Amino acid sequence: MAKAKKDGRIKKWWTGLKSEFGKIIWLNKSTVAKQTTIVIVVTLIVGVIIAFIDSGAQLVLNIIRELHF
Repeated sequence: MAKAKKDGRIKKWWTGLKSEFGKIIWLNKSTVAKQTTIVIVVTLIVGVIIAFIDSGAQLVLNIIRELHF
């Protein structure tokens, strides 16, 4: 009896899962390629900005350290 109840829940879950996957709107290759390119470019730009900030902070800290307060 318990196994039949469990099998029914699994079947219901699987049917619901298939139904939800049917609702997904999949993007075409062109859109995925454009969005991937944008993500990569933005990531590189942010990385460069962070590198400049880090270098500037390191320069300022080195100058402070050389002053020997």
